[in-house]
Amino acid sequence: MVFTPKESSILVVGTRKGAFIFTSTDGRRTWKASEPHFRGNEIYKIVYDRRNKLLLASVNDQHWGPSIAQSSDLGKTWKISNPPKYPKESGLSVKRIWSITPGSEDEPNVIYCGVEPAMLFRSDDAGENWKINEALLNHETRPKWTPGGGGLCLHTVLVDERDTNNLHVGISSVGTINSKDGGASWKFQNKNVLADFYPEKYPEYGQCVHKIVRHKERPDVIYQQNHCGVYRSDDGGENWKDIRNNLPSRFGFPMAVDANDPKRAYVVPLEGDFSRIAPGNKFLVWATDNSGKEWYPLARGFPKPSYLEVLRDAMATDAEDPGGVYVGTKTGQLFASRNHGNTWTLVSGTLPEILSVHASAV
Repeated sequence: MVFTPKESSILVVGTRKGAFIFTSTDGRRTWKASEPHFRGNEIYKIVYDRRNKLLLASVNDQHWGPSIAQSSDLGKTWKISNPPKYPKESGLSVKRIWSITPGSEDEPNVIYCGVEPAMLFRSDDAGENWKINEALLNHETRPKWTPGGGGLCLHTVLVDERDTNNLHVGISSVGTINSKDGGASWKFQNKNVLADFYPEKYPEYGQCVHKIVRHKERPDVIYQQNHCGVYRSDDGGENWKDIRNNLPSRFGFPMAVDANDPKRAYVVPLEGDFSRIAPGNKFLVWATDNSGKEWYPLARGFPKPSYLEVLRDAMATDAEDPGGVYVGTKTGQLFASRNHGNTWTLVSGTLPEILSVHASAV
């Protein structure tokens, strides 16, 4: 099934076995699903770039390797752009493409891409060609970077709409790194972030950041879900404060911020690193309305009991009012809420393992 631009809402889902496009024309009450695109391939990230009306998907083909596919007609046709590549002299090659992040409104053709082994690429022509970030490639600490459980991956890129030279990236397990000059130089920002798996519990780098998010209206406030806690920075990442507070666990992968309220954020706690299921056998999304001072569970509509797990990019919010929240699980359930998570409905229960979720108006 192929959808046309008359659809008003789009929900794109990357899975272990292809990409799925869900659309809604009735205020997100019901969703229509496409057939899988790129059947059998790992889609670590698929996003809709509203600036250029483009779908962008990271297609990790087991035979041909990773590439980025583009569609200007909501999946009716696709083309493969030149994929990001390491220079030959580096001795490295891209194993997976983890993230695709459209740039700011002021730079409509800029797109960022994060890969494994960890590297940042930038495109200035809407994803047709990619340029490697030389400063990260040649960073003096790079030989000491170690992979997390999922690999040495650059999985998150944050672009400051106020100042596009201000970039943050999350690398597992290196931590959060910031550039104030558009990627010409980088500085670690892991102060007060725990790494309890090391002898030195608060190193300069080596933290396993799972996800970082910000609200465009408060770019200095950054939230972080880490392997070892939930954090907030009020000064652009320079200092971090643990905001786990009443959450049932400090461990989890995804994090999202409400598009209409910068003080409202969402997490999905798991029991821990070696028991990655919902605490107390109750799968819940937890929300805060006061920037992490306290959290409360959102349970209405989730199955009981439930032993579900959500990966780092498998939760998203939209910019509608009231705001939508979307969660996909490793066992293929896709849940949606169109009222800030107060009630949930099952959009699909039979998808492959869900790797990423992205929501947008079309």
